[in-house]
Amino acid sequence: MSDIIFVVNAGSSSIKFKMYEVKDGEVAPDASMAGLLDGIGVHPHIRVKDAEGGVLLDKSYTAAEIPNATEGKRILAEWLRPRVGDLIIGIGHRVVHGGLSYSEPVIIDDKVMETLESFIPLAPLHQLSNLDPIKLMRERRPDLPQVACFDTAFHRDHPEISDRFPIPRAFYDEGVRRYGFHGLSYEYVSGRLHTLAPAIGAGRVVICHLGSGASVCGLKNGHSIESSMGFTALDGVPMGTRSGSLDPGVVLHLIEEKGMSAHDVGEMLYRKSGLLGLSGISNDVRDLVASPEPAAAMALEYFALKVAQAVAKLATSIGGLDGLVFTAGIGENSPEVRQMVADRLKWLGVEVDPAANETRGATLISAPGSKTEVFVVPTDEERMIAIHTLRLLRGGGHI
Repeated sequence: MSDIIFVVNAGSSSIKFKMYEVKDGEVAPDASMAGLLDGIGVHPHIRVKDAEGGVLLDKSYTAAEIPNATEGKRILAEWLRPRVGDLIIGIGHRVVHGGLSYSEPVIIDDKVMETLESFIPLAPLHQLSNLDPIKLMRERRPDLPQVACFDTAFHRDHPEISDRFPIPRAFYDEGVRRYGFHGLSYEYVSGRLHTLAPAIGAGRVVICHLGSGASVCGLKNGHSIESSMGFTALDGVPMGTRSGSLDPGVVLHLIEEKGMSAHDVGEMLYRKSGLLGLSGISNDVRDLVASPEPAAAMALEYFALKVAQAVAKLATSIGGLDGLVFTAGIGENSPEVRQMVADRLKWLGVEVDPAANETRGATLISAPGSKTEVFVVPTDEERMIAIHTLRLLRGGGHI
């Protein structure tokens, strides 16, 4: 069997992993194994499939058996060790925040870990969860090289005007700036677009990464020019449970007039807002589409409006719009949301073909007369991580 690159994408309540074989010196196009542990601390469930979709493991646990992510990682490690242990030549990790320090992936050592831990306050919902499996593997397999791949790195060559906040420059120099996130997704999707439609990929494109976490990015010739997300992954369009952009005066009001602590405000903005807060029903678009409640319809309309507004704003930043791309869970799987967004962008030359939009697996969904071509391109952050990991291992003399 070939050498294996193992990829970990860890969150606070879930852990995704994939394994890629190295064939002819390159990362295989499809994962040889993919798994998900979700529902940690509530209804934990592990499901692992092979390359053909065959189920290798499908097991539910009690909350007491997997009360936290650390225990979940231990159980996964024990299951994986006898199956692939010695074949793994390196592990690639998604790390949300690279701050000012990292504009590209990096092999992890003590100094890197110390730096990444200093960014936890910038992404409290993600960074700690990303770093935990790195620590675990450094303890168990200190000989195994690990690579951190950053969601912020793709946006690091933004022009200053895209990164600045209108506050005193001293804060910008200290690192208070617009970083942008979902960079691994944008990098992968942009690369795929260059293959699918080279002329569009080399032009002015807005990619809508719409999932539980959502953002929108404007690109020129595959380079990020500006993103809807900013200093943290809380900014921009509304998300499943995150508020997105908010008048900062609201935060001051909640603290000064309502007596809420900064922690409580943070909990509300990260975990109780967005689609969940708007609808009072669910953070899941599928639930909202199926619901007859007016609040559900309003939440979807609000979401579509804010995404369309973000597209229009970014079209201004990149000087026009040649292509519009939908990706991630909602972007790839909700024709209703895609249609709602496109309807608000007709003035910008966006017109979706209803039949193509409803066709599962369709890539080009714009109408024949649309001035802007519209695509659905599935993202694959894990393969992007595997590619970066193999490149660094080669460059670092590890293989």
